Amino acid sequence: PRYRPDWASLDARPLPAWFDQAKVGGFVHWGVFSVPAWGSEWFWWHWQGERRPDYQRFVQRRYPPDTTYADFAPRFTAHDFQPREWAQLFQRAGARYVVLTTKHHEGFTNWGSPVSWNWNSLDTGPHRDLVGELGQALRESKIRYGLYHSLLEWFNPLYLADKESGFKTQNFVLKKTMPELYDLVLKYKPDLIWSDGDWEAPESYWNSTSFLAWLYNDSPIKDTVVVNDRWCNNCSCHHGGYYNCADKYKPGTLPTHKWEMCSSIDKLSWGYRSNMNIAELMDEASIIEELVQTVSFGGNYLLNVGPTKEGVIVPIFQERLLALGTWLDTNGEAIYESKPWRVQMENTTDTVWYTSKGPVVYAIFLIWPRDNVLELSSPIPSPATQVTMLGFAGTLKWQKSPGKGLLITLPYMLPSPLPPQPGWTVKLEGVK
Repeated sequence: PRYRPDWASLDARPLPAWFDQAKVGGFVHWGVFSVPAWGSEWFWWHWQGERRPDYQRFVQRRYPPDTTYADFAPRFTAHDFQPREWAQLFQRAGARYVVLTTKHHEGFTNWGSPVSWNWNSLDTGPHRDLVGELGQALRESKIRYGLYHSLLEWFNPLYLADKESGFKTQNFVLKKTMPELYDLVLKYKPDLIWSDGDWEAPESYWNSTSFLAWLYNDSPIKDTVVVNDRWCNNCSCHHGGYYNCADKYKPGTLPTHKWEMCSSIDKLSWGYRSNMNIAELMDEASIIEELVQTVSFGGNYLLNVGPTKEGVIVPIFQERLLALGTWLDTNGEAIYESKPWRVQMENTTDTVWYTSKGPVVYAIFLIWPRDNVLELSSPIPSPATQVTMLGFAGTLKWQKSPGKGLLITLPYMLPSPLPPQPGWTVKLEGVK
């Protein structure tokens, strides 16, 4: 059936299966904001839009008088950008898809957009097609490619004029937003479009439904492409493909609709900050905990890093990504292609979370029990119940709990000078 350009029709499209199976993705915020590398990727807006004194002082101290935001672009060099190394890093991190910012709210495009004259990565700065280079490297590594794209541009004169008209005119959409979206799809054939910058204007202004109808009916990626929910000012959590709802969204109960949680290793910013310190970064345990909670509730986990202006993913970010990958090497069976179970978490605690695959149930516990006995009250055991632990050979002894559920005797862990890994998985077969 052909999709009509209205939400009732578009929302009925089944989500391509690859997305729910993937579970883990990498997010990359990279652009001219990586040059000042201070505050956040909203640097231009805080400095010139809101005229925040801390941002104004920062520019006065570090740059010549009369510096404009456009002056940062030539310094966005990507000199050290090695797309194959990025792809390898994300592969080792266990990411099944990677989403790159093609254009943030600053309007600078990381490809040679024909409607972003002189404000794109081919004409200035790197003089490279960053979107294309990363896409090729990811596809060689069999990782799916998503493109983040902001509908709005803070200081684009066409956008400001449309805004002035109460969004009755659409010059910006017709001359900038839509040509770029069509160009991205036709040029790079992405697996995912991560829309943003939707919040100021209604769907009637953005023409989102017309674009999505074309995407689903006639585009070269109509059968595989996945989109999120940020397509107009009342779309989030209501319309589109899967739901983001809000940055760092945590539902608390099992949603009925496929969703994704985006999170950032740097808790204060999505773009790179040269002055970040270790206390402001997520540690391995918090990353695993977020991942496990998200997947138990049926979501995908999209973890962000901000590269430097030279195109380096700094070692501390690499270390966090590789730690995630190491954990997934052992426990990925309970994550990838899994489905939420009838119970998402152990009722007495938020340190035990469940996922399932067919009749198999996985219990992921984030804290090792003191007496080496894991008590699970939710699964109902049978005489045929078998318990194993991912990454550990052999079966585990268990007995019926005096209340309900089962008591599992875990393998004895020798005291170790190393901190324990953040989370282990027991695999339960023959339970209800």
